[in-house]
Amino acid sequence: MAYNWDLMERLLHEVQNSAGKSFAPRVYAKELADELELQGEHIESLDAFQAEATHYESDLVKGGFIESRPESEGGNGENFVLTPRGLQLLSMIDSSIPGDEHPREVLDEAGTAALTPEVFDGLAPKANLT
Repeated sequence: MAYNWDLMERLLHEVQNSAGKSFAPRVYAKELADELELQGEHIESLDAFQAEATHYESDLVKGGFIESRPESEGGNGENFVLTPRGLQLLSMIDSSIPGDEHPREVLDEAGTAALTPEVFDGLAPKANLT
């Protein structure tokens, strides 16, 4: 199983913008599904897509990609900041940066283990080589 990198990217961008508001992965998944529909792509099950976003939030916390946002930075106990590892992941999968396909492919090869710290930290240097 590979991650849905577009959904992951959306979540990481929302983490960056979550100061002062609660992080809502299900809402972000719905917004992305709506955008994809407008582009002609169909999400089979919105509920499953939203559940996947919630699971990704858990993976990102466990893997050390995001952590609780400090109160001094707009933290409310229900939002996050990107860690250095999270910033690296976002830079690897960011679709606005040319060449995002190769890092996504490298991450896909590791499957669900891609976001475990040990695996990710080993893959990141390889993914940045084009």
